[in-house]
Amino acid sequence: MSTITAIRGFNDILPSQTAAWRDMEQALTEVLDSYGFSQIRLPLIEQTQLFARGVGEATDIVEKEMFGVVHGGNKGDDNTSLTLRPEGTAGCVRAIIEHNLTRGDTPKLWYIGPMFRYERPQKGRYRQFHQLGVECFGSSLPDADAELIAMTYAMWQKLGIADVLTLQLNTLGEAEERAAYKAALVAYLTEHYAQLDEDSQRRLESNPLRILDSKDAKTQEILNNAPKLSDFLGAETLAHFHKVQEYLTALGIKFQINEKLVRGLDYYNKTVFEWVTDKLGSQATVCGGGRYDGLVGVIKANPNQSEPAVGFAMGLERLMLLLEATQVITPQSQCDVFVIAHPDYYADGLKYAHNLRLNQPTLRVKMASATGLKAQMKKADKSGAKYTVIIAEDEVANGQLTIKTMATAEQVRVAMTHKFEL
Repeated sequence: MSTITAIRGFNDILPSQTAAWRDMEQALTEVLDSYGFSQIRLPLIEQTQLFARGVGEATDIVEKEMFGVVHGGNKGDDNTSLTLRPEGTAGCVRAIIEHNLTRGDTPKLWYIGPMFRYERPQKGRYRQFHQLGVECFGSSLPDADAELIAMTYAMWQKLGIADVLTLQLNTLGEAEERAAYKAALVAYLTEHYAQLDEDSQRRLESNPLRILDSKDAKTQEILNNAPKLSDFLGAETLAHFHKVQEYLTALGIKFQINEKLVRGLDYYNKTVFEWVTDKLGSQATVCGGGRYDGLVGVIKANPNQSEPAVGFAMGLERLMLLLEATQVITPQSQCDVFVIAHPDYYADGLKYAHNLRLNQPTLRVKMASATGLKAQMKKADKSGAKYTVIIAEDEVANGQLTIKTMATAEQVRVAMTHKFEL
């Protein structure tokens, strides 16, 4: 019988890795808290129609990458198609509509957790991956765009990677502006159809703006002489985009204008942005987002009842790879104090460790099983602890502890009430 292993593209995050993950997540959530954003916890499974309607029928996600869910269901529900979420924005919008969260308020929300896409696994891109997503509803003004970008910059600063990330900006304008541009772009690319790569030929009818993001060198050469979206943008769109740039400049956040930046989902309008790096090879985008003023109306199936919104998402596996590549992450011990006790006095050791955890809750305290002192000390050596506490007959009789500093092997006797400073 063969050994059962994890499904390809679905990875374990092992105990040796989770300390770094928790540090990263804590840094991100501290920035979110400082900006006054609130966490929302969303289900992993939604109706397939939510993503088809919200993300866009012609996107790669809906066409090729969604994981459908096989379910029994109750009578009457058998025809409901369910999907593991491939992204978080559509589900977040569904939640704010369902629970009337925009009534009298401008919700600022964030979520974190696994997403699922069926694509070829590679380093930094998996079939189950984790995202942090942030969504802000209710403001159509450019300050909302700038605030989210400033928040991402604050995250990079806190993580120590601001100098290896570059902000790219673009504006996609409004629907009618994009429609005029699409028509001109399709007309131009149709003349060069035979020279386009296969994906771009397919997208020419379904989603021509995504051709701008093609990785094919020949296609990019053809695009050099293509019509520019900026030539089709109206005064209001340009004023909005210029104001975003003005705010970012005031905050000292550098950026590059990239007119080929379109993002991969149908719902974006006006500002779009990506943070990119040259430290991860072809997987250059660490975080991306933008404005999606029409999505609430699309999911409501009533465009007249939409709400302005802007958001971003970042892939945490890719962010972790960047932290590793820039050596920001340093190996960490999972233990501060290791308590060992002679088997005859093990209850005293248990009591001491329990009280230590209560009185100094930030300490990470471990114990081994009640084997001999020598076997317990071997485990203490491997634990990475800064200090080992030894409790045996003499210590118990005198109400004291022996503390061994593991780096120097120095041992001292102290009172049972000793406080540790790390």
